[in-house]
Amino acid sequence: MLYDDQMKNRVKRIEGQLRGILRMMEENKDCKDVITQLSAARTAIDRTIGVVVSSNLVECVQKAEAEGRSAEELVKEAVNLLVKSR
Repeated sequence: MLYDDQMKNRVKRIEGQLRGILRMMEENKDCKDVITQLSAARTAIDRTIGVVVSSNLVECVQKAEAEGRSAEELVKEAVNLLVKSR
């Protein structure tokens, strides 16, 4: 699978969020603020997982259809990946 710049930029933003959270911890910031930022990072990761899985699924379904194969198994696998990621 080809990971485009948009996907990579998402991960870079998450990386920045995590560095910011670590800095907050080192500065002994309020627990609520740290948890809020951790939650935001988790949401960003979940959304990135969705983007990666859906992009990959589109590619795989198109390839399967071009080869005359059923895409049903690919869709099931993608759903399982999403469920496992939570």
